[in-house]
Amino acid sequence: MSLLKTIDTNPTFAPRESGPLPERLISGNPAFKTWAQDVARGETVHSGVWEATPGETRSIKGEKFEFCHILSGLIELTPEDGEPVVYKAGDSFVMKPGFVGVWKTIETVRKIYVTVS
Repeated sequence: MSLLKTIDTNPTFAPRESGPLPERLISGNPAFKTWAQDVARGETVHSGVWEATPGETRSIKGEKFEFCHILSGLIELTPEDGEPVVYKAGDSFVMKPGFVGVWKTIETVRKIYVTVS
């Protein structure tokens, strides 16, 4: 097993397709695609590529850290009781455990993600 993992930003294998939980949907009809590419440390670290079409959902991180690097698209994150922050291609950010807010996909977004439980 290699300890070096390259994340393929344009994977050729089929993604897992999903959508928001009904109780988290705010507006639109966003569709999600996930290309999971690695799992480590007893299933506590996950990484891969994720894509979402336009829409607005409630984001709740629970006990997870999530690092995101935007490859393409445009989003606006609004923390609960906070100001909106816009992220575009080339931007990176971390949502820490306990983060609650609104994730608004303005233009279809594709990101690299790493989650740590």
